[in-house]
Amino acid sequence: QVQLVERGGGLVEAGESLTLSCAASGTDISRNEMAWYREPPGQQRELVATIFSSGDTYYSDSVKGRFSITRDNVKNTVFLQMNSLRFEDTAVYYCSIPTHRGIPYWGRGTQVTVSS
Repeated sequence: QVQLVERGGGLVEAGESLTLSCAASGTDISRNEMAWYREPPGQQRELVATIFSSGDTYYSDSVKGRFSITRDNVKNTVFLQMNSLRFEDTAVYYCSIPTHRGIPYWGRGTQVTVSS
């Protein structure tokens, strides 16, 4: 079974940094497209960052230059380094494999709260 577990969320002040991790089991992350999404309170879930199997990355305009998505293939773990955090970054962050053999997978999410 494919499972994703996010860790690292918490309460931080604006301007500080935080790193999230996503430990995967049941598949090698190096063979999959991996993504981080977030869901601000009262808003729709939105794509934050993607790392493709090639190693190429994508970032939404709102986080470009501040966030960085990386992977550790040995540990089978994806990370999201978040710098210069803002109040509007407050959300539940989800790790995702958009498609693995035609099926999407999601973690349960981790809360990130940024105080202004």
